[in-house]
Amino acid sequence: MKLALDLFPILLFFAAYKLDTIYTATAVLMAATLVQSVVLFKMDGKLATLQKVTLGLILVFGTLTLVLHDERFIKFKPTLLYACMGLGLLFAQFVLKKNFLKSMLGSQVNLPTQNWHTLGVAWTLYCFFMSALNAYVAYYFSTEEWVNFKIWGYVFPLTFIVGTGIYIAKHIPPEDPSSADRPGDSSN
Repeated sequence: MKLALDLFPILLFFAAYKLDTIYTATAVLMAATLVQSVVLFKMDGKLATLQKVTLGLILVFGTLTLVLHDERFIKFKPTLLYACMGLGLLFAQFVLKKNFLKSMLGSQVNLPTQNWHTLGVAWTLYCFFMSALNAYVAYYFSTEEWVNFKIWGYVFPLTFIVGTGIYIAKHIPPEDPSSADRPGDSSN
């Protein structure tokens, strides 16, 4: 359900672009992201910071795209979003000495501090890579190719997330056998 909700705006954007223009697709993306945000708020009672930033950037850059009739704004929105995420992770980890990933996932995953540091650096580099990649495709390729990249480019985040999961699984310390439930233990 969550994955479908995450993909909902980009799939509608792609369909609208294929049926009409980048401007129609931009308006559809704005509306779909707003609906997505409302649904997420109803489900969780709040919006994650990343969702708020994404919604804000889509509404601002989408409005600029439509009002100025200039597709560059919507094409470079992912570049700005990834760059902001990368800078935020970098600042948190190296200036504030706080690992944002650990604060988000630490209650669910028990990793040694060094592994959290490695994950933070990996996610920072990934965000800068995606920012640069989107900028390159937006600048050097046609709008049609950029839209196709937005759909098929989802292989990058999916691959990175799977890789993160594998990394985490490899580095989770083994569970203490004395704390595990034993068959026949009726204390629980």
